[in-house]
Amino acid sequence: MIGVNLLGTGGYVPLPERYLTSLYLKYNGFVILVDCGEGTQMAIREAELGFKQIGIICLTHFHADHVSGLPGLLLTIGNSGRTEPLTIIGPKYVRQIVECLCVIAPQLPFEINFVEIENHKKKDPANQIFSVDSLFVSVREVEHWIPCYAYRFDLKRQGKFNPEKAKSLGIPVKYWSVLQAGHNVNIDNTQFTPSDVMGKERKGLTVCYATDLRPSESVAEFAADADLFICEGMYGDSELYDKAVEHRHCLFSEAAEMAKNAQVKELWLTHFSPSMTNPGEYLCSATDIFANTSIGKKRTVLIFEEE
Repeated sequence: MIGVNLLGTGGYVPLPERYLTSLYLKYNGFVILVDCGEGTQMAIREAELGFKQIGIICLTHFHADHVSGLPGLLLTIGNSGRTEPLTIIGPKYVRQIVECLCVIAPQLPFEINFVEIENHKKKDPANQIFSVDSLFVSVREVEHWIPCYAYRFDLKRQGKFNPEKAKSLGIPVKYWSVLQAGHNVNIDNTQFTPSDVMGKERKGLTVCYATDLRPSESVAEFAADADLFICEGMYGDSELYDKAVEHRHCLFSEAAEMAKNAQVKELWLTHFSPSMTNPGEYLCSATDIFANTSIGKKRTVLIFEEE
């Protein structure tokens, strides 16, 4: 399963009841953070989540409301006792940007590995840039003022283990877990592979996160069939269309249209303008297009469908 916590839903400036943008994903004890706006530390503490497990930080782009919380957060991760390397993924110059921000946090007890998306794209046309066990991270560039990326997290799910098949092949029980973990085993000079005892891959889970963008077919394609699509809704009032175009942001209705075209299961709206004090007031402009839309929630857990 994947734990999803939307730590911050604000754009531009933080408000007392709305921290700047950040997403906390937890899988099998490992945490991926997407963006780190001001207030992210406070949101993590309020949600009673952990710092030490944060192993990857994905940055969509380098506007201040998405990265201003990094120095303090990295110091807190260090104070939590983490010594294992931490990976930061982001657009071109991610190393230089983070190192400049961290002039005020120069001594961290862990190494930071940087993944520059543009360099990785040359190696992998599918834009899959990272993986943790069965969780795969991919990116898609979106339209904004500066280089900006949406992220997609796909949790793969292997087929069911067939104990009867394993027995018929004479594989001792002590090797079953090895095969289930994806490793070959050799028994009496005979090699067995996971495909010998595992069924077809089953449907996994997908979370897609896209913010600071104009709507496009490319984004809808990237979010296709996601269990959860988290998308910016900077403006709820459709009369602000010209402003959305000018500032390269989305209306609620435009995010809903992408969710509908992508055939996702659920849409959460986020990254609200500070002038929009009550986003729920405009929710109907999205639900009229895509019914299963809600204002970004603080926490949920996505689980596999039973088969």
